[in-house]
Amino acid sequence: MRKAPVTRSEFSAALSQVAHERNIDPQVVIETIKQAIIAAFKKDYPQHYQESNIYEVELDAGTGEARIYELEGETYQEGEETKVRLVKNAKRVDVTPPGFGRIAAQTAKQVIYQKIREAEKSVIVTEYEKRLGTLVNGMVIRFVGSDVIVDIGKAEAVMPSSEQVYSENYHLNQRMTFLLSNIRDGLRGKEVVVTRADNRFIKELFKREVPEVGSGAVEIKAIARDPGSRTKIAVYSNQSGVDPVGSCVGQKGVRVQAVISELNGEKIDIVQYNEETEKFITAALAPATGMQVKLNQKTQTATVTVPADQLPLAIGRDGQNAKLAGKLTNFHIDIAGEKEAPKKKEDKSNSDDQTTDPTQPE
Repeated sequence: MRKAPVTRSEFSAALSQVAHERNIDPQVVIETIKQAIIAAFKKDYPQHYQESNIYEVELDAGTGEARIYELEGETYQEGEETKVRLVKNAKRVDVTPPGFGRIAAQTAKQVIYQKIREAEKSVIVTEYEKRLGTLVNGMVIRFVGSDVIVDIGKAEAVMPSSEQVYSENYHLNQRMTFLLSNIRDGLRGKEVVVTRADNRFIKELFKREVPEVGSGAVEIKAIARDPGSRTKIAVYSNQSGVDPVGSCVGQKGVRVQAVISELNGEKIDIVQYNEETEKFITAALAPATGMQVKLNQKTQTATVTVPADQLPLAIGRDGQNAKLAGKLTNFHIDIAGEKEAPKKKEDKSNSDDQTTDPTQPE
């Protein structure tokens, strides 16, 4: 008894695997295989392929046997695009070359394996899509241009330059924590994007390190960040007995220090959120003290007057403290130092012995 070719049994088994295990419509796979077979015919038998004709493939889903048919066509212009259409009463001619079965079977196998990989990747991407906005551990495995490619377990993720922190030096095999940011369309299909520069990264780190934030007892109301340098967060709690700032700082600063360590030393200011905007702005401008705040709600502007000795602290290096406070409170903040009061004139009666003759040299 003649045995069926191995390639045919592999085809049938692989098609079944795609259909049942990977949840892909077999007809979609078959249509893709037909297109791939025509492409293989055009590449390997250019002497038989006519650009002006139309080709069809008959594919037996049970055996994997493929036949190629040629139908006479004619070209026509549609705008700037050249297309082909059937000639009326065109005859259907079998043009399958001798020995083409092996090429067709190999092509079908490649298409099926590709569909399996695509299906597996789609399942993985869908899984990560459900986890967007959460933390994931990963390891840097390579660099593609300015992008960092990260192994995050079941998949590889990309960290574009826009999601990187300028002060961090990434190197191969480096293990770090990332935030699952979004899914984007790349050159090889959908890809997972991770970040370390996003404000959400800060929020999730505090969720991980501070139980009160994780449970919702303490709420992070706002975040303002200069990635790699400094971050300000505003925290709030409506539960009695819960100190939002103290909860985030932790005993001897252990909780906030854990976040700072993950951020490679980035400074973090934790301030208490206040519904009274003046008080919130005053807190946001810490460590400066003794401020007076005047608001213009229409222009979302705050004019802040600070003692002269507190002015450098309020503004910060390169204006960073004021800028972050503005982002945190959603107000444009103008800072001015208090004018020093003029010194009182000394009582002449008490200073006669210190008076000198201006006409005499000292």
